[in-house]
Amino acid sequence: MNDSAAVSFGPYTFHRHQRLVSKSGWPVPLGGRALDILAVLLEAPGQFISKSTLIERIWPNSVVEDNNLRVHIAALRRALDGQRLILNHPQRGYCFAVPEQGALATRLPAHNLAARLSPVLGREELIGMLMRRMAGQRLLTLTGVAGIGKSTLALALAERLLPRYRDGVWWVDMTSLRSLSDLLGQLATLLQLDPVDSLDALCRTLASRQLLLVLDGADLLLGACRKLLRALRERAPEISVLISSREALLAPGEWLVRVPRLGVPSPSVLADVEQAMACPAVQLFVTRVRASQQGFALRPQDLTALREICRRLDGIPLALELAAAQVDALGIGGVHRQLRTGLQGLTRGRRTAVERHRSLIAALDWSYTRLSLPECWLFLQLSLFKTAVTMPTLSEMVAGTELEHADLSYLLARLVNTSLLAVEPGLGPVRYRLLNCVRSYALAQLRDPLQVERLQQGYEHCLEGFSGRPFVLQLVEQAACAQ
Repeated sequence: MNDSAAVSFGPYTFHRHQRLVSKSGWPVPLGGRALDILAVLLEAPGQFISKSTLIERIWPNSVVEDNNLRVHIAALRRALDGQRLILNHPQRGYCFAVPEQGALATRLPAHNLAARLSPVLGREELIGMLMRRMAGQRLLTLTGVAGIGKSTLALALAERLLPRYRDGVWWVDMTSLRSLSDLLGQLATLLQLDPVDSLDALCRTLASRQLLLVLDGADLLLGACRKLLRALRERAPEISVLISSREALLAPGEWLVRVPRLGVPSPSVLADVEQAMACPAVQLFVTRVRASQQGFALRPQDLTALREICRRLDGIPLALELAAAQVDALGIGGVHRQLRTGLQGLTRGRRTAVERHRSLIAALDWSYTRLSLPECWLFLQLSLFKTAVTMPTLSEMVAGTELEHADLSYLLARLVNTSLLAVEPGLGPVRYRLLNCVRSYALAQLRDPLQVERLQQGYEHCLEGFSGRPFVLQLVEQAACAQ
């Protein structure tokens, strides 16, 4: 069977490339081993395949009991609504029973989605909710702090949505684009259109298409994306758009979803490895450690340090992945001790990652350098608070500084919208807090002489030659004492 083909049987379709079984367009939850077994059985539908052959194919270079195979076969049967599609014979093995009408090989809609190399952990419930909502939604924006997993979630969601779009799903990487003209050219190339020089020309061509566009990193080109979305909304009614962005587009019809942090372990699980492994942040951390350290096993004595690592890193997937990469050299205790001094150690990212995802500092630099001067000053001021703060308290802190006359509500809203500042849930006045990772980054800026000099120069320029030294020094002195 061709890797790009799908096989349909009754209401079910097995999408080999996406490693997904869908029923009437909706995903069927299946584990990785069950999917592997189904893939092998579908290579020869109607023919029995021996248990030994299946075990050798599914668990190469491993010693596995027959019982393991039976467990995953049972799971496969349950997922297929108990239909007798998987037959077994004591001597001959297992067989995929071809339905009366025969297994129909079909082609998936065209797409350019990259093959995922690792599972998406802790997001299944969210993906299911997003899929249901996308049935009636044309524009969805996934937003959140740097490293929260927006692109990973967008890819997983696009894979699941692929069967719904007649003309496919198309991924646009915005990192190399600089203008609306670049974006139009990229779309024309991806969709195999004649060159277009305007949004009108693009929309005329796409007016009858039914497809999903995924704009990854749209915050790099917000203005161009807004113009594209406005044109598609008016003139291409069957095109849906999925966006990943650190900043909301604030476009008509936009459904904004802030990607949540992965759950971190509670103190109650510190004595039980199995309970700790049920926590998504721990699952991700351990999975990444095992990718580089074969035979790694989490021990009870590691749990306290690991919980603190997950807490300090706020359950942010990129941060957890970068920390896990240090375990082979430092051990879990060593990584914990290193994080007490800041984020400098989180630098060993995947070589294939884009530059701003190779370290957590690089990821946050990308957002920080795009702040206006007042936004920058307020961001650094907020790092002096270890807990959440309200606007009245913040107003008192900035009294006597240039920020005293700024529109604090606007600046706070901007920092929230750019995903650098979190709004704490709860009743009463709105409370704002920098996540631990973000606060550590901001304090590091105030403790860096080069950054302080740059900040002071910008402050003086803003005040048209008057010294900004007292305000800058106030921030620096308070940062030196901050924990």
